[in-house]
Amino acid sequence: MQAMVIDKYGKFPMRLAEIPTPEIGENEVLAEIHATSVNPVDFKIRDGKVKLLVKYKMPLILGNDFSGVIAKVGAKVTRFKVGDEIYARPRKSKIGTFAEYIAIHEDDIALKPKNLSFEEAASIPLVGLTSYQALGDIMQLQKGQKILIQAGAGGVGTFAIQLAKLMGATVATTASVAGANLVKSLGADEIINYKTEKFEESLKNYDAVFDTLGGEILEKSFEVIKSGGKIVSVSGLPNARFGKEYGSGFFKTLLFSAASHKLSKLEKKHNVQYTFLFMKPSGEQLRIIADFIETGKIKPIIDRVFPFEDAQKAMEYAETGRAKGKVIVKIK
Repeated sequence: MQAMVIDKYGKFPMRLAEIPTPEIGENEVLAEIHATSVNPVDFKIRDGKVKLLVKYKMPLILGNDFSGVIAKVGAKVTRFKVGDEIYARPRKSKIGTFAEYIAIHEDDIALKPKNLSFEEAASIPLVGLTSYQALGDIMQLQKGQKILIQAGAGGVGTFAIQLAKLMGATVATTASVAGANLVKSLGADEIINYKTEKFEESLKNYDAVFDTLGGEILEKSFEVIKSGGKIVSVSGLPNARFGKEYGSGFFKTLLFSAASHKLSKLEKKHNVQYTFLFMKPSGEQLRIIADFIETGKIKPIIDRVFPFEDAQKAMEYAETGRAKGKVIVKIK
């Protein structure tokens, strides 16, 4: 099969390679990939920024979610059959959706929402699961609460705004002038122009912040949270609590504790809970998300679709940060 691979860590372009079609285990299916999407985690993996969390062998196929059709099923697969149209986020040890085929555990897949094209469906799994686990599992966001969602016009932001509104929350978000109309159409109640306004001065007493940017933006987010509130970040630093829960071992947990010392101080100072989210695949949650989509409660937001041969251009475009919604690569 054909796949886009990297041969070493760093900001090097992917190359198109001919590699063997993966073998499947007894609980796996072989999926023919029709479309995939580009996510910030692809850049982080490429650059070697998740080496402490997951070790990969080279050459490595990038890509972390997809939609497609089941071509083969393992001997113990019970919930799916050949020909099923599916969408999924593979587990971190078995990524590789910039390819024609992927072997994936049946627990990680769900039937594709019936009202979506393959390109639309491919935009959902990673951002959908990330938002669901942040707002639902960790924050347990309640009706009437206030949440700040950073970078609302981005891939995660466009989904998270819709989910937060579905949960009954009041939503503030940061966006440029170019993204303001989009986030407003998705239900954002307050829009902060991050180029001319300081969100940490405009917003106070929020119950939660969903951070997708990390760094200084994450640190300033502590200033808008009320005592007892929660901050979830997908771009911040893992802390000691994450290390213990993830089973990282004593040495790595110690490293996480040292690296996140500043965040831990802010956590104590403001009496809030900071959580680094390393999202988990879940076919069960994707089925819930599919229901939201099929009933019209959440819709996919796509900026641009690239052909497979232009997957590197798709990566470069997504990395500019200018995309409004998701960047898709059409495989088939």
